[in-house]
Amino acid sequence: MTNKIELVNLAVALPSKMQYGENKEMITGICKEGVEEVYLTKAGFKGDGVADLKHHGGPDRAVCVYSFEHYSLWEKEFNVKLPLSAFGENITVTNMLEKDVCIGDVYQIGDAIIQITQSRIPCDTITRRTNVALKRIVETGFTGYLCRVLKEGTIRKDSKIELIERQENRISVLYCNEIYFHNPKNVEGIKAILAVPELAEDWRNRLNKRLESLV
Repeated sequence: MTNKIELVNLAVALPSKMQYGENKEMITGICKEGVEEVYLTKAGFKGDGVADLKHHGGPDRAVCVYSFEHYSLWEKEFNVKLPLSAFGENITVTNMLEKDVCIGDVYQIGDAIIQITQSRIPCDTITRRTNVALKRIVETGFTGYLCRVLKEGTIRKDSKIELIERQENRISVLYCNEIYFHNPKNVEGIKAILAVPELAEDWRNRLNKRLESLV
């Protein structure tokens, strides 16, 4: 990654009612609102939350990141205008694409330090909010990714993001998506992902179960 990483948007929200479709509604934490400054704890951002505790949140999924570069693709393909943090991410960034970011990589952002733990497994809530087809998000691997917090601290909208440690295994988020979604019987690929000690526990459990069924 030679290009400078930039923080495009910083956003949080507690679960709230979202309207979608024809007079339908649901409680979700996806509708993030931009903030100038927020404190990041090991459990996540102050003033942020999730509705579905089974599939979202927890120490391994304290921060959600999405690449700003994908916005123009989705807007053009689906003829929509997307607000910032449309995909429910806390941090919208440039030059941190899924193909470049690896599980275990460590970044300093403001006063906080975060570590990439897993690819994001997208859900229907994203489509309900954005009208971007879930199938296409999975096909492209442009899912975004999740992080744990190694050091708590304040992050500001103009904070710098800097890669401070690369994980030696170099298993990218995009590679994880390729194996998980498109090549689920690739035993060597699964083992390569499981070999990364910093992998989120949820993904480790999922892949171990898959591996047991294959060998």
